[in-house]
Amino acid sequence: MAKKRKQSTSIKETDLYRPVRDYLIAQGYTVRAEVHDCDVTATKDGELIVIELKRAFNLDLLLQATARQRAADSVYVAIPRPASLARRTGWQSMKHVLRRLELGLILVALDTPKPSIEIVFHPLPYERKKNRGKKRAILHEISQRSGDFNEGGSNRRALMTAYREAAIRIACYLETLGPMAPRALRELGTGAKTLSILASNYYGWFERVERGVYAVKASAAAELVNYPELVQRFRDELPRETPGLPAPES
Repeated sequence: MAKKRKQSTSIKETDLYRPVRDYLIAQGYTVRAEVHDCDVTATKDGELIVIELKRAFNLDLLLQATARQRAADSVYVAIPRPASLARRTGWQSMKHVLRRLELGLILVALDTPKPSIEIVFHPLPYERKKNRGKKRAILHEISQRSGDFNEGGSNRRALMTAYREAAIRIACYLETLGPMAPRALRELGTGAKTLSILASNYYGWFERVERGVYAVKASAAAELVNYPELVQRFRDELPRETPGLPAPES
């Protein structure tokens, strides 16, 4: 394993050139290297193709390749063929970016007795398609949050989601008013997912004290102190007179 890693780090961009050049010549192209800052140029029947060579996929490669699009009919990027594990890490995202930029992708196999290339895809016009379901999900999540309680760019702390916010509201109401049925909580504004939040008990804050009636565990108080602003808001929102408990729900 260590030997393969050492070999991959010793690859030079010039190592990629000969396999790419030989492939293009076999396809009938006239190939020239390092023409006006282009790593590889290939011409045939008035068509100009440019291939940018890099040891790894990175921002510099994208900047160079997109700059070449101003002059070339087609632009490809060529990188060493990654190991199978490397392909799984960001592989789909990398291909998506290249397609969005209308760049082609060439993989050069240097870990075989005879170097070879694989044309993963050619540069083609990209038709942007929006994921309407994803958009609806984002808009719904925004509408269900009462405020902005996260810090953009954070990834090591628990995010405040609409689900977590609803669970905090329910916990505050149960802590203040005592055990209640989901229907009574919904009448106070805890939302349509009240029963599922109580039943699934994802955060471990709730317990069923009798059929259709739930209470908040004492251990939840240690969690609620992490959200003082929300807790205070939810307690202030409680009406002075609360509705009575309806019949228990099944």
